[in-house]
Amino acid sequence: MSLELGNATVISEIERIRMVGSAFHKTGRPVAFVPLTNGVHAGHIALVRAAKHIRGAVTVVALQSPHEEDLELLRAEGVDIVWDYSPETLWPHGRRIAVAPADAATALEPDLSEDLSLYLALILTLSPTDVLLGEKDYELLLAIHHAVQDFHLGVRVQGVPAVRMPDGVVMSLRNTNVPADSRDQAAALSAALTAGAHAAEAGADKVREVAAEVLRAAGVEPDYLEVRGRDLGTPPEEGDARLLVAATIGGVRLIDNVGLPLGIGFNNIEEHEAKAELEREQQRAQGTASQQPSED
Repeated sequence: MSLELGNATVISEIERIRMVGSAFHKTGRPVAFVPLTNGVHAGHIALVRAAKHIRGAVTVVALQSPHEEDLELLRAEGVDIVWDYSPETLWPHGRRIAVAPADAATALEPDLSEDLSLYLALILTLSPTDVLLGEKDYELLLAIHHAVQDFHLGVRVQGVPAVRMPDGVVMSLRNTNVPADSRDQAAALSAALTAGAHAAEAGADKVREVAAEVLRAAGVEPDYLEVRGRDLGTPPEEGDARLLVAATIGGVRLIDNVGLPLGIGFNNIEEHEAKAELEREQQRAQGTASQQPSED
């Protein structure tokens, strides 16, 4: 199978894309996969660039009905293969199986099943070594990571930080649908996340209080505003956490999130990390000493 790498060669046949994954798997060359739905924007380019940083990797971007301008952008980034897929080619008999997170009670987004099933179908068809996904859809990213682990797929799932527009709104095709007169309210979501994150040292309750005040001042009623642990469980007293928000603005439902060092604060990160590293070194030293033979 001959491919002109670096030129965004378009493949639409399921069997051929399976052959691509299989062929490179046999050579031991990594396959870095960027699964998308429609269109290409700056956030997607950030995913592609992260994929290109994987040493020796072939980059494959999945995109539904790519336009020529999309392909031009991907060629400029040196993408090797563009998988032009559709639900009809992916599921010629219709989608008969759906995958969903097991613990629906703790879910923030109402239904991840459709997106989760789609991305898993793409991953299983190509069999890449690495999958690059944006952190904007953090709950979906985590669900895909858990599915890959639970089904023993042997794929590394890597999250890439969201790209933001000058007003702070996260880059997303959905966000471009917000009416111009609602743009300030859309920007309030990222402002609330930033303000909340800077209150991280004071704990989860303070983070949420500060973020909620910013939203109230902008006249935004959130669908949810939650502080969760990095795994979206109960937030820790001290450590990595996530502040997540969703709101319907101008008829468009928007989501956003940010990481924060809960109970530590950004100003104390270096000191906290240095202390943690010292503790790890002491533990290693104690473990080494305990393994030394005693002298009688």
